[in-house]
Amino acid sequence: MERTELIASLKEILGEENVLASEMDLTLYGYDASLEKGRPDAVVLPGSTEEVSRIVGLAYREKIPVIARGSGTNLSGGTVPVRGGIVVHLSRMNRVLEIDIPNRTVTVEPGVLTLDLQNLLLKKGLQYAPDPASQKVSTLGGNFGENSGGPHCLKYGVTTNHVLGAEVVIYDGTVVWIGGKCPDHAGYDITGLLVGSEGTLGMATKIMLRIIPAPEAVKTMLAIYDSIEDAGNTVSAIIAEGIVPATLEMMDNLVIKAVEESVHAGYPMDAAAVLIIELDGMADGMERQAEKIFDICKRHRVREVRLAKSDAERAELWAGRKGAFGAVARLRPSYLVCDGTVPRTKLPEVLGKVIQVGKKYELPIGNVFHAGDGNLHPLILFDERNREELSRVHKAATEILKICADVGGTISGEHGIGTEKLKEMSFIFSESDIDFMRDLKNAFDPVDIWNPGKVVPARQAATA
Repeated sequence: MERTELIASLKEILGEENVLASEMDLTLYGYDASLEKGRPDAVVLPGSTEEVSRIVGLAYREKIPVIARGSGTNLSGGTVPVRGGIVVHLSRMNRVLEIDIPNRTVTVEPGVLTLDLQNLLLKKGLQYAPDPASQKVSTLGGNFGENSGGPHCLKYGVTTNHVLGAEVVIYDGTVVWIGGKCPDHAGYDITGLLVGSEGTLGMATKIMLRIIPAPEAVKTMLAIYDSIEDAGNTVSAIIAEGIVPATLEMMDNLVIKAVEESVHAGYPMDAAAVLIIELDGMADGMERQAEKIFDICKRHRVREVRLAKSDAERAELWAGRKGAFGAVARLRPSYLVCDGTVPRTKLPEVLGKVIQVGKKYELPIGNVFHAGDGNLHPLILFDERNREELSRVHKAATEILKICADVGGTISGEHGIGTEKLKEMSFIFSESDIDFMRDLKNAFDPVDIWNPGKVVPARQAATA
């Protein structure tokens, strides 16, 4: 199908105002928050499941790639149209469809912003727990596709632990429902397979999420260290004590300085590392838990532990952590964020090796991460206009992910594989493992239209 014919067909389905095809639009929808860039053939803004179904049916008949997109905050190239095709931007599908308090579920369309839903539920004394740092702008459809985490994933888990079901458009435009309000379902766990599949197996048009009561009390602390090793060892010691805080977040000195200059969160500029430790739950017993954490921090040579005395002070501490990625723009124009996860006992060792990688490639690396579950986010800082420097960045990133894999970790905790980590899949999967994933992809997507070129590396052509 010629591009002009495609755009005319899409306008027939959606109306002229909901099909974008100008040079500017195609450029704007050609990238996400990674370093990857592409170019779609068209961008569409459907307003209903029926419209999505018709778009996908057209794409299936004409074998045109389809890429679902929310706010584009994903960090591994997951929504970049590397083979052209139709970008399906789901921002118009932004309704909260049902809040079912007796069954503790909420059903939403994929364009609902994460923080908007959380704020709505808090007014009812309820909580949707996953809280990616991008929650102000990230959509629940994007969270579904990437299996997003966030600071509270230590205690509450990532998105997949909170998705009960979904309405999904499959490869030929057919609409199916998977999962539901009952806790157990017969048959295959298709919901579990689709969450985190990065739009390569289908597109969710409604999502049913688990909600829980909001915590009765919250206590937030900032622990300040003169050694990053001491901070890392504190994390392991807290978990070993049997305490599971809501969050255990760490930042190193490079990130602390950038954050403090940007957000003025009250972090000490001379600290080697800080930990944000947050407890939540029942008020009864929380003080005892906090005292235990104070003692553990002291045993690991903490310089100081500050307790947030008000909601405003707590918000300041979190503003620093959630603004960290943006703040490092003060240091260099560009960054690449790695997303490896390691056993938490390996954190001090791996952090030391990450520092050595930075020295080897002459690149500044700032560390900000979900320390409680060992999810590292080394930020490699550079200027992408310098092609030689960019080459070193990619080598450093690959080396960091190999370090994570070699200590028993993995190459992504929450940012996904996208295009950025395709070759690194071999660090944790054998060729037969990857072949099995290819077969799964083919079963769900026999004509390879769903977000092609992502997650699963292509088979290498046999050589003579």
